[in-house]
Amino acid sequence: MKNKVKLAVLVGLAASLAACSAPGAGNTPSQTDTAPGAVVTDAASMGDVTLTLWDSEVLSGQSAQFTELLEGFQAKYTNITIDRVAQGFTDMKVTLPMALSDENPPDVVQANNGRNDMGAFVAAGQLTDLQPYADAYGWIDRYPETVLKNSMYTADGKTFGEGNLYGLSQMGELVGIYYNKEKLAALGLETPATWDDFVSALAAAKAAGETPIMHGDSEGWPAGQLLGLLLGQTAPADQLITLGMGNPGSSWNKPDTLAGVTLLDDWIKAGYFNDGVNGLTDEAVATQFAEGTGVFYIAGSWQVNLLQGIAGDKLGFIAPPSSSAGTVGNTLGGASQPYAIPVKAQHKDAAALFIDYITSPEAMQVLVDTGNIPVYDAESLVTGDDLLAQASTAFGEVTTQGQLLPYLDWSTPTFGEDAMTPRLQDLFAQKISPQGVIDAFESNYADSAGA
Repeated sequence: MKNKVKLAVLVGLAASLAACSAPGAGNTPSQTDTAPGAVVTDAASMGDVTLTLWDSEVLSGQSAQFTELLEGFQAKYTNITIDRVAQGFTDMKVTLPMALSDENPPDVVQANNGRNDMGAFVAAGQLTDLQPYADAYGWIDRYPETVLKNSMYTADGKTFGEGNLYGLSQMGELVGIYYNKEKLAALGLETPATWDDFVSALAAAKAAGETPIMHGDSEGWPAGQLLGLLLGQTAPADQLITLGMGNPGSSWNKPDTLAGVTLLDDWIKAGYFNDGVNGLTDEAVATQFAEGTGVFYIAGSWQVNLLQGIAGDKLGFIAPPSSSAGTVGNTLGGASQPYAIPVKAQHKDAAALFIDYITSPEAMQVLVDTGNIPVYDAESLVTGDDLLAQASTAFGEVTTQGQLLPYLDWSTPTFGEDAMTPRLQDLFAQKISPQGVIDAFESNYADSAGA
């Protein structure tokens, strides 16, 4: 059935969509939304449909699972043809806002959860409230509440983490610690069981002439994930969730958040990172790490396929440990970019049917078979002791023992580009103090959340 899936890779979409109006033009939150009782789940009654899909499943493991599921969907629902446009994450952030303002948007899109993307689209009335479909397909029972809240907003887009469901994710993910087994053994160290063990291992690696942590931040977001993991050690989860979701009621300007930024600053000054951090991409650094440079690499579980493909069984993965052995700390994570349905989509019922298919229990097994962490039932589906199994175990541990924290750039529409990226790059270049970083974060947060 491969010929039934039409695949278009992004080429110049930004230019072709440039004439579209800005997000929200002419829309209100209630406009043409799906009404309760209007849901159709029987594919045959939908007639012949061409479903336009925009996704960002372009990395190796993600692409493999998605291709298999697309083919399976086409084989099962022969009256529905999928016209696919696959784009990288960065490209999607440029093209999607313009596409949603068009009179004929895609039927299914991947929209990043944060306020700068999904939150803005909800506030502009551009995404469909999926609650009627969630009821029809049983999504609420299928998914953990901690995952669903990352795709929930109030209808006005003002409150993140509660209200209506606007998307559904496929994969679980978290930011954790990759380590080189052979290098730890050469240092006479075991896998860190506590946070103090990890910090001591950094000092030992530096003393032995190794690079303790490999890191690349030319794209801006990796340092935000690194800092988020450190904040999970210094600040309470409820405070970080409020800040990360951009809801009013908290402040960056507190001793425990300053402590997290100060810890990062201390590690920079101690020489715990490779040279040229601000000029290297995350993927380039991940490849260097997999090839044997450095002892640790702090990154998301989505890098499992890349790293394992290069290094085989030489690497390990753990959730950040807490102060007590046998328990884990809080860290950034949740789920992959959710699939959403634009308000003006022409084939909403077919779109919901597709989302249900790629998030079904059967789809979770396909994810495992292609080296990805399923968003639910990960610990029961993933077996063995390779990187995927370790990352799946870590995901399960954090969701049961700790807290998954929101990514920092979700917090406001401009937090990533105006506060997080420039100020953390300045910190790595030692051009700003930890308090200066906190001041910039607080200014951006307060302006948006009214804190």
